[in-house]
Amino acid sequence: GLHSNGYSLARRVFFDRLKMSVHDYVEEFGRTLGEELLEPTRIYTKTVKNIIRDFPIFGIAHITGGGLIDNLPRVFPKSCKAVIDVSSWTPPPVFQYLHKAGKIPFRDMMRTFNNGLGMVMAVSPEKVDEVLSRLKANGETAYLIGRIERRDHKEEPIQFAG
Repeated sequence: GLHSNGYSLARRVFFDRLKMSVHDYVEEFGRTLGEELLEPTRIYTKTVKNIIRDFPIFGIAHITGGGLIDNLPRVFPKSCKAVIDVSSWTPPPVFQYLHKAGKIPFRDMMRTFNNGLGMVMAVSPEKVDEVLSRLKANGETAYLIGRIERRDHKEEPIQFAG
């Protein structure tokens, strides 16, 4: 969730603006700020191998620095757009806290952080339920977050709804 440019923005919000310490216990996190910030990055190799072995996947995006806005358009043609339903998942507390306490605009949050979506896969509509079931059976938290549609050349490649 907190990668490169995201970490520097988070650092500015937590330490410079809010004057917090790594030792500060944050009720919303259930642990100290330092423990939250040291949460390791998830590795998805085993999960992805399991899915691509059995299902046709049209694109996979690891959502790192650049968030959904910069990473997701890399995996579909320029003639397409992703319409993301922001009500389809709840960002983890650290992102909610950053958004609210740091007064970071929604679009900046979506460009800077993964907001709890570490990996996005594009699958055909008829395979969505099977892929979600497999992911959940493998212990992953997975959501149907949107759809890919044809894009007019004037439209943004990522649109948010919900």
